[in-house]
Amino acid sequence: MVGWLSLLVLAGASDAQWLGPRPPSPVTRVVTVAPSLTETVLALGAGERLVGVSRFDERPEVKALPRVGGFNDLSVEAVVALRPELLVVQKAPANQKAVETLARLGVPVLAVPLTTVGDVASAMTVLGRVLGKEGAAKTLVDELSQTRTRMRERAKQRRTKPRVLFVYGFTPLVVAGPGSFADELLRDCGAVNAAQKAPTAYPTYSLEKAVKLAPDVLIDAADSMEGKAPLQALGPLERTRWVTLPTRDLMQPGPALTRGLPRLCELLDAPPDAGP
Repeated sequence: MVGWLSLLVLAGASDAQWLGPRPPSPVTRVVTVAPSLTETVLALGAGERLVGVSRFDERPEVKALPRVGGFNDLSVEAVVALRPELLVVQKAPANQKAVETLARLGVPVLAVPLTTVGDVASAMTVLGRVLGKEGAAKTLVDELSQTRTRMRERAKQRRTKPRVLFVYGFTPLVVAGPGSFADELLRDCGAVNAAQKAPTAYPTYSLEKAVKLAPDVLIDAADSMEGKAPLQALGPLERTRWVTLPTRDLMQPGPALTRGLPRLCELLDAPPDAGP
């Protein structure tokens, strides 16, 4: 059985893994299975090599490209039909079975973790190396690093550190815990993650537990309103400032974080009586 084989040894990118055969050089046919990975390929200046993307991709540059499913429902048939020289996926148990099948069928797969900001920088570096865009990749990584440094310096001027609960979904209630890129970005803005003691990067909480966290600010990054009203109606959370993300940049662990981080800090800088 094909396993997650560590065949890629690059500085700062030891968690990136190959599955299946090595890709040709140069790689000219690429399929990505996450909007953040698609944006990375585009930002590297290799968009013309994309031949397929996930069903969640919305960038106008890939509007006409075939879809190969999503993170949890990757279509083996759709990928094989596109004859990719490289399939790029976010490394996770949810897609491992389909990815292993594709590797056995001869598709070169690059699996990258995208949990932390460090993972994001490593993924950009690895893709830059594979696509022959090392210079562009370094620029993307440097821009993200410089933005974080600038926001940290700005955060030093804060008189208080707001306690923030970053919510990905209300049914179930999934939040950003320690070790997630959202947790790191909140700290870059000078905030405290209200879920900093959670056992995982993306824990599921009960309504009662959310109330006990007593956040000053709740960042609503959910795709659906379902389950929001019951939480919002709870007495202690009526005093919480609810903020809806105006952009999806903070939901896509790729070059978009460079744009999303300053916007997050601006939202947290709003006066306490500001609405979402």
